[in-house]
Amino acid sequence: MLRSMIAILGVLLVISPFKLAAAQPVCGERDEFTNRLEQSFAEHPIAMGLTDKGAVLEVFASQNGSWTFLITMPNGLTCVVASGQSWETLAAVNVDQTS
Repeated sequence: MLRSMIAILGVLLVISPFKLAAAQPVCGERDEFTNRLEQSFAEHPIAMGLTDKGAVLEVFASQNGSWTFLITMPNGLTCVVASGQSWETLAAVNVDQTS
């Protein structure tokens, strides 16, 4: 039983290194990440924003629900922040800020 679990874990680690983002950062060239996300997971950019430190945070998602957050630092280094499944885009809510 333990050997089976270790074997399955090993296969998952080889197939999807993005899943390790929370445990240890995976960093490299932005073009390499975006190409891999598109080709391997059919993920495309759906949102982005600029942090107060000048980094660009991007959200990639696929129609089947897989998603990845990338952050590109001002020096050009890109890292996977998190990735997962079951992404849902919510409808925009108009918040009245005059109250």
